[in-house]
Amino acid sequence: MNVHKNARLTPSGRALLAERIESGWPARLAAEAAGVSVRTARKWLGRHRLGGERRHHDRSSAPRRCPRRTEPDRVAEIEALRRRRMTGPQITRALGMARSTVGLILRRLGLGRLSLLEPKPPLIRYERDRPGEMIHLDIKKLGRFERMGHRATGDRQAGRSRKAGWDFLHVCVDDASRLAYTEILTSERKEDTTAFLQRALDWLANHGVAVERVMTDNGSAYRSRLFAAALQRAGARHVRTRPYTPRTNGKAERFIQTSLREWAYAKPYASSQERASAIKPWTDNYNLNRPHSGIKGLTPWSRVNNLLGNDT
Repeated sequence: MNVHKNARLTPSGRALLAERIESGWPARLAAEAAGVSVRTARKWLGRHRLGGERRHHDRSSAPRRCPRRTEPDRVAEIEALRRRRMTGPQITRALGMARSTVGLILRRLGLGRLSLLEPKPPLIRYERDRPGEMIHLDIKKLGRFERMGHRATGDRQAGRSRKAGWDFLHVCVDDASRLAYTEILTSERKEDTTAFLQRALDWLANHGVAVERVMTDNGSAYRSRLFAAALQRAGARHVRTRPYTPRTNGKAERFIQTSLREWAYAKPYASSQERASAIKPWTDNYNLNRPHSGIKGLTPWSRVNNLLGNDT
């Protein structure tokens, strides 16, 4: 006998409960003595009066009958209509079937959305062999704030940081090692963007990394003459991403996602200034201590040293 672990009564206890009620006990007193509700007591009394050997045992929760599965030919017909870009309601009307059944079959086939009919572009994965062979630059715009928002405090009456302006997170990521350099600046104009490039190149050079190529998107600052002149002085070639294809600059995009999750939104900050002061310690930890799955669990600093031959 397999009694439910939370059951108050065993089959013999259920039989005793029913017999007490039949012998004249009030249902309320019998239920109280057994430690169950009156409703439960009346349920077992009813089953007791039905008779049978298993009248005091639990019943199976399995359904008495299961709906018939849709025939394979009909499933193939639904798939064929879907591949003709018909919607679920259109397929329902065409085949005279229930809309819920058609929707279930489409999800089972992996065709729940029309967009799933479109072929996905092939993944383009690449990694440069040497540190500095290519670096990736990008910018993330973040709103400034002078007080915590209601999502952190739960107080919608505290007010908003109106017209506080924006912070701009500038990032530089080395393709081969994932070594990162970051700054928060007041704008994404060509002057700040070019100055960031020069400081990033100097920082990488101090770590033994000579930059050959710089990949950016097609933002106006990156297309400016000032930025081009800085690249020319550094002897680096400018590589631009394809328009409307941010995945081309995927390493910088991925680094920004990680920084937002582990730095910008990792905890509630009292102000954007406090948030800005936390970016350098986080970046240092990213470079020195945080294992990176894209480089086989190494840290960026270990990876750059391995590739430069500094570690033996």
